[in-house]
Amino acid sequence: MEFIINNLPILICAVLGIGLLVVEMFMPGFGIPGISGLALLAVSVIFTWTQYGMLAGLGMAVIVLALGGLVIILSLRSAAKGRLSRSPLILKGGQSREEGFAAADDLSGYLGRSGKTLTVLRPAGIAEFDDVRLNVVSAGEFIQKGAPVVIRQIEGARILVEKVDQ
Repeated sequence: MEFIINNLPILICAVLGIGLLVVEMFMPGFGIPGISGLALLAVSVIFTWTQYGMLAGLGMAVIVLALGGLVIILSLRSAAKGRLSRSPLILKGGQSREEGFAAADDLSGYLGRSGKTLTVLRPAGIAEFDDVRLNVVSAGEFIQKGAPVVIRQIEGARILVEKVDQ
């Protein structure tokens, strides 16, 4: 019993440190719980080192790393498939096209259309196609203002144009 009482600060620091790291995993960003958890784990290793020597401190560091890794793996697994996955802490919904979510407008209807540049393309700029202004890029070449261009490729919001020779 005396052994546990003498080592209570070490145990408390290790358990709280691991617990705070688990809390940090489910909070956005790297903030107070994560920094505090790492600091408490370091304090538990330092306490062990000062009370029992270098070998015990290194052993405590290995134990803390192994135990922390195990707890993190188990909590992530629980968040994916287990009891924690049913909690309000985990986001269940998604955003798909079928539900009406679109990251960028569908510009595939403009493929192959001709227009003219409203600004100089070096390589990015603005061009007009059927009275619609679009942000476009060239394949790397410099294209003067007012030059005729045609849309060759569309990848998401990136519209690649090519100069048309007259």
